[in-house]
This record gives sequence, structure tokens and C-alpha cells, in this order.
Amino acid sequence: MRERLAGLLSSSWFIVLIALLLRVAYLFYRAHLIPAEVLASAPFENEVGNVAAALAGGDGFCCVFRQATGPTAWVAPAYPLILAAIFKVFGTFTLGAFYAAVIVNCIFSALVCSPLLAIGRQLGGPQVGALAAWVWAVFPSAIILPYAWIWDTSLSALIASVLLLITMQLPESFRPSRYVLYWLLWSLGLLVNPSLGALLPFCLGWIFLRESGSISSRLRRVMIALAAMFFCCFPWTLRNYDAFHRVVPIRSNFPYEFWSGNNEIFDPNSRAVNRITRYEQVHLYATLGETAFLDDKWQQAKRFVHTRPALYLHLCSQRIVATWFGTDAPLRDFWQGDSLLGKFLLVWNSLCLVAMLAGLLRLMLKRSLYLFPIASFPFVFPIPFYLAHTSLRHRHPCDPVVALLIAVAILGPHFSAK
Repeated sequence: MRERLAGLLSSSWFIVLIALLLRVAYLFYRAHLIPAEVLASAPFENEVGNVAAALAGGDGFCCVFRQATGPTAWVAPAYPLILAAIFKVFGTFTLGAFYAAVIVNCIFSALVCSPLLAIGRQLGGPQVGALAAWVWAVFPSAIILPYAWIWDTSLSALIASVLLLITMQLPESFRPSRYVLYWLLWSLGLLVNPSLGALLPFCLGWIFLRESGSISSRLRRVMIALAAMFFCCFPWTLRNYDAFHRVVPIRSNFPYEFWSGNNEIFDPNSRAVNRITRYEQVHLYATLGETAFLDDKWQQAKRFVHTRPALYLHLCSQRIVATWFGTDAPLRDFWQGDSLLGKFLLVWNSLCLVAMLAGLLRLMLKRSLYLFPIASFPFVFPIPFYLAHTSLRHRHPCDPVVALLIAVAILGPHFSAK
């Protein structure tokens, strides 16, 4: 009986099922508190929902602010296409589409347990794998975000975890089919969430160093991988060039994100502006067009950083704290907050940060072969968000690695460098 129970608790399908049930249960718990007409519309009132609605209506990849403002490259193409397919089946801005979109997100999130189980087994044996998968199954943000954000967040976490798994497996033996899968998955990841590209040089660099064979053969495989990813993403880049007459590799919105975290409103000594409204920004976007609007935001943000370097560094430090705690003032918000869930999340995020660092330390002390690719997720992936603006949602694609490192901190890795 004990063996059967242990086998069940370490079974990939069982952990995925429990994770899915937890996420769906949270969905229905939250949904029954909100009127149906609100659920049918409000969760889609964002850039992804607007573009998906335009796609479903046959208008093309456009209308990022639900106005006829023409083509857009504000968001990456893959997730809006998924959401547009849901709109086609269940109707645009309907209650059925809401439930379908969130359940799809829940499935993406629950499936992360499977690659985590395999990564943990490779890193530290069956117990580490099972614990990492169970940590993800109950990970609070992984339960909340599929419902809270109808966005690519959960899909990005799934793709990131599978990319890490294949990265760790590739140097073990050269198999062309696995390389092809790796290229295709990276291409999909970039078309879902281009921020994952920050990890690409570190993953490919580690594979290059760990693989057997001559330097020329290893370099050739890396160059073929990069060329394959380029050609997979090239059609979308070509579409963007045709629409905007400039090179926009995948998405265009970084200047706005950079400006939104670095502008006059953050300077207490500035009298230039005391608030920013969505209405005025959408009106300005519609007036200028996407290219001129983003160019203007880029110039404003650069001017802000250049004229206030000390303030910019202070804002970056606040964003580093907010990335890992969920707020830039965790102690103040814990003592002054009146939400038990908010306080729990602050405590959870604090413990996760400590456990993550402890897990990395244990990998370093064991001289683990896999320290470099694993560490690149928490250390490299969030950097663009430190520079622009951040939230727990932005950090989420590297949260599976946080769950993995919690398991490593508790049980330790079994393998050391050869």
C-alpha cells in the first residue's frame, strides 16, 4: 500500500490532475462572486483581448485599444491567435469564452508539473522531482494568475519549463529530432513571449560548453539552431515591416513599458504631471499612430533617465523588490494591509525568495552541472522588468524554477560536476 501511495504521489498525471483541480476550483470560487455580464467583458479589456476580438471579427491583427487604429505589433502574435480561436467557438466577449480561456490557462499552468517532475528527477532524483511538482501544484500565483490574467502568462511558464528540461537533456546525447523540437519550441516561445529571449544565449551557451564533439561541430549546431529560430519568426517580422515600414522583430511595446515605469509622475519634485490616465494615452495613440506614439514615449523615457539618474536607480531598486515580493514596500504593506490573502502572499513570496537562494547555494556547493542554466532564470529573465516596470505576473515564467529550487533547498541535489 505504501509503495502504491508513493507511486501515486510521484505520478505525473496525478500531480497534474490535482494542480488542475485546484486552479479550476479557484476559478469557480472567484467567478461566483462576480456578475456574469462583468465576467463576459471585463477580463478581456486589455491589449490581448482587443486584438483577439479584432482577429475573430475578421479585421486582422489590429485595434489594440479596441478602436479602429490600424495594424499593431503591440503584443506578440501567438496568444491572441489562441484567444481569437476561443472567441470563434464561444463568441466574442461572452461568459462561455471567459470560462474557456481561463480553463485553457489552468491547463497550461497545471501541465508545468510534468516537466518540473522530469527536471527534478534529473537534478536530484525522484523525490526532488515529485516535491518540485507538488510545490508548483500549490504555488499561489500559479493558482491565481490563470484566472486573474487572460494573457500569455501561464503558457509562458509552461514553455519556459519545457525549454529548461530540453536544455538540460540535450548535452547528454546528440539526437537531431530533439534539436528540431528545441528550435521549434524556442520559436514558439519567442512568438508567445519575446522576453524569454533573454534566456536564449545562456541556454545555448551552456549547451555549447557541455556538448561533446569538436568546437566546429558544436558551433555549427548552435548556428543552425539560431538560423532555424530566425526563419520561424521571420514571417511575423516581415508582416511588421510591411505594416510599419521599420524592423519590429516580434512586438513593439517596450518603449511604452519603459516610459510607464520611468516618467515625471515618479518624481516628487516635478510639476509637469501628477497623473496619467488611460483615456489620454489611448487618445494620443489614436492621434499619432503606433509608430510615432512609441517613438515619443521612448524619447520621454530616455530624457527622464538621463536627467534623473539617481531617481532611476532608486526606481530600479524598487522594482527588484517588487518583482520578488509583489510590492516595493513589503514590510509596510504587510503591517498596514487588511487583506489576509495579501499578507499570506507577502509571507509566501518572502519564504520563496529565501528558499530559492538556498537552493542555488546547495547547487553551487555540490558543483552541479545544471547550476548555470537554472540560475539564469531568476537572475537574467527579470532584468528587462527591473529596467521598465514589473509585477508578479511579469516574473511568472521563471516561477517554475523557483518551485524547483524550493525542492532542492529542502532535499538537495544528488549530482555534482564530473
